[in-house]
Amino acid sequence: MSHRRIYAVLPAAGRSRRMGRPKLLLPLGGSTVIARLVGALRAGGVDDVIVVVRPDDTTLQEAAEAAGAQVVCPENDPADMRQSVQYALDYLATERHPNADDGWMLIPADHPLVDAKIVESLLASWRAGAAPILIPTHEGRRGHPTLFRWELSDEVPRIPPHQGLNRLVHDHESHVQEFPVPSDHILLDLDTLEDYERLQVEWRRENE
Repeated sequence: MSHRRIYAVLPAAGRSRRMGRPKLLLPLGGSTVIARLVGALRAGGVDDVIVVVRPDDTTLQEAAEAAGAQVVCPENDPADMRQSVQYALDYLATERHPNADDGWMLIPADHPLVDAKIVESLLASWRAGAAPILIPTHEGRRGHPTLFRWELSDEVPRIPPHQGLNRLVHDHESHVQEFPVPSDHILLDLDTLEDYERLQVEWRRENE
């Protein structure tokens, strides 16, 4: 079987309103949130990391590129996560020409504790299986990143307004494969200062 390419899609065009500061540039474990996540994805074996950034957020653009990501910067601010994802998928379709059975991995950029081992195990499971969608779980709860067959990218523009990417999962629920992982890092996101403090504690606990 030929190598099934997998591309990571990171929507990173939000304004961190709940945090009150650019959360993806916050320090974490000697790096920044965005650099740590991009590094984990690349070390875990994804073929390319696509980060969608607002046109005016040059600092984040530079940080993502320095970490090894390909930055997609639309002319206008994406209205929501779904539109950010669409920009990334359009870029991949034009520049990478994925095959129908290649994959795209959706992971919000504010999940900084997802590590290379989790990514590597997900990719191995996905490449060995045939499920159109693969979702990691921890103690029965679904988290990120989620893997989709490339052919499902055609359905993203048809998602009704005001509905998110969860609609894609809902429409194909009978074909979803769950992949249990021992770590709750797939569930931990970063929206508030309290979240940031909690993630720092978790990082120190895991790395001391």
